[in-house]
Amino acid sequence: MSQPSIGIVSTGVYLPNHVMTSADIAKASSLPVDVVENKLGIKQKRIPGITDHTCQMVIYAAKWALKKANIDPKEIDLIIYIGEEHKEYPLWTAGIKLQQEIGAINAWAFDAALRCGTTVMALKVAKDMMTADGNINTVLLAGGYRNCDYIDYENPRTRFMYNLAAGGGAIILKKGLQKNLLLESHLITDGSFSEDVVVIAGGTKHPISADAIAKKLNYLDVTDPESMKVRLEQKSMKNFLHVIRKSLEKSGYTEVDLDYLGILHMKKSAHDYVLKELGLREEQAIYLSDYGHIGQIDQILSLELGLKEGKINEGDVVTLVSAGIGYAWGATTIRWGG
Repeated sequence: MSQPSIGIVSTGVYLPNHVMTSADIAKASSLPVDVVENKLGIKQKRIPGITDHTCQMVIYAAKWALKKANIDPKEIDLIIYIGEEHKEYPLWTAGIKLQQEIGAINAWAFDAALRCGTTVMALKVAKDMMTADGNINTVLLAGGYRNCDYIDYENPRTRFMYNLAAGGGAIILKKGLQKNLLLESHLITDGSFSEDVVVIAGGTKHPISADAIAKKLNYLDVTDPESMKVRLEQKSMKNFLHVIRKSLEKSGYTEVDLDYLGILHMKKSAHDYVLKELGLREEQAIYLSDYGHIGQIDQILSLELGLKEGKINEGDVVTLVSAGIGYAWGATTIRWGG
């Protein structure tokens, strides 16, 4: 029995109006502007305004995706919240709030989390659930991100995270749709990195306290930077390229067939390395130097920008790729158009 087709109906992105420029980051971190722009690859990044709460940004993005597709929220059967755990309240299911705010009264909702790998992971989960359950026909994946709140620019150990930004994104999937086909995904997780990057204070091991705040333990930190660097150099790019190639292979393609790579923001040298290894030209991806790293929203943003700028066309093979602290690597392939 053949599997039903699952297609992308619409996407939506919300970006805050506020920005932090390369000069702002340089001033806060005591780095030269040239290093921020050319090594870290940040010209500017979006940061939240006073009302840009995590789930609220999702609501904006989801409503826009629904409007673009002219879909009644009552058609949605399932909502998967793909945003961060850092949101309006510490213990809270944001997907249910999203369901209420958009009027998806016939849906049920849950939150999923795999750090910056959540969108790719959730696309696989959604496709598998839609294939297995005849009652799930329309799915909304939507999430918000503002982990930039956890960056201490005076901590050089977290320099590779100075690009963290803010925004919201949404994807609507529909069973039986014969366009923008969601194909196959591949993911890798490696638990040896699970405690390398953490916010130390705020959990059960180190409850939040005045002393913890004074010591800046309520910000992201790297527990053993030298060890992590060595281990990541051995595995990260290898795994990153592997998930792309496996996603393509499982979808019936190779890297030769790849037309566009929806890649997250990373330092410029790593971005260029990935394109070179895959035989891609610069114009077959978008470097998000004007947006920063909006976590798992990067793939949705890159997809929207690629369509807007004419880099994605009818019949193109598109692969979305992610890497998340933890560590997780994932990619999913889409056949765009009819």
